Amino acid sequence: MLNRDEILNYLKSEDDELFQIADKIRKENKGNGVHLRGLIEFSNICKRSCLYCGLRAGNKNIQRYRLDEEEIIQIAKKGISTGYKTIVLQSGEDDDYYTKDKLCKIIENIKKFDVALTLSIGERSLEDYRAFKNAGADRYLLRIETTDKNLYKKMHPNASFENRIECLYNLKSLGYETGTGVLVGLEGQNIESLADDILFFKKLNADMIGIGPFIPHPDTPLKDKFNKNAFNLALKVMAITRIILPDINIPATTAMETFDKNGRIIALNSGANVIMPNINSEKYAKNYQIYPDKAGITDDIIKTRKLLEEKLNSIGRYISKDKGFRK
Repeated sequence: MLNRDEILNYLKSEDDELFQIADKIRKENKGNGVHLRGLIEFSNICKRSCLYCGLRAGNKNIQRYRLDEEEIIQIAKKGISTGYKTIVLQSGEDDDYYTKDKLCKIIENIKKFDVALTLSIGERSLEDYRAFKNAGADRYLLRIETTDKNLYKKMHPNASFENRIECLYNLKSLGYETGTGVLVGLEGQNIESLADDILFFKKLNADMIGIGPFIPHPDTPLKDKFNKNAFNLALKVMAITRIILPDINIPATTAMETFDKNGRIIALNSGANVIMPNINSEKYAKNYQIYPDKAGITDDIIKTRKLLEEKLNSIGRYISKDKGFRK
């Protein structure tokens, strides 16, 4: 366990030893297998107004879409037939179309195919979370983005920091493998708040942490706030997270690959052990624009998997054949 001062020293340091330590701990605790999780972004409709996100309700320059239940299930089946052991269902927040009952039906149908299932659909009631768990959902990803309360409120107008925290603890209490994460490089963020983010991961005992560099979207209030140091700083946060939570799952995020063409490989060599390829058709994936020019958008998920396998083999890693639970 690192204390806050030690975390701050690592965040300030330019020494690459941090990444080597994280990679060693990853290998000791998780092995060389990389878990591929098929991501289905089933709706880009969102009622939130987060300053950094291209899906924000105020963005009128995006083509909105929703997939119906059968479309979602068919995409999941295609991914499963390609070898994915986990399906991730992700959407914008507060889309009332997807009721508790509709989502439970989708979950139950996908779980028939013997896969792990992750939800990433935002803040819901404890009753909803319990229903999704009873329907078969295994994991839930709810990113905090920042634990700096003032920064959170600035970045998330009309949203409750306290409710976000409560939702995370509700998920843990129901037995979900609970994921969260942060966005690194936001205007007004500092290394002290990032250190506190990492300590929060430990306090929550999160099972998965997703860490991405901030990439400005042209149709958001932060369109001109590019931070050239965001990638390296995000990598440090990820590596330190691996050190303090040795056995969790950490994705090499798509944002890292978008920021740097070798971002995923760099992340995998710095503590990461998960990749979440998009298995939506390109016509939908290109409109799920949290940030622009997202890497890995293609209709050919078989080719994508093959290319990932070749990349992994080039660094002595391989695609894991299990469902990738923490324990």
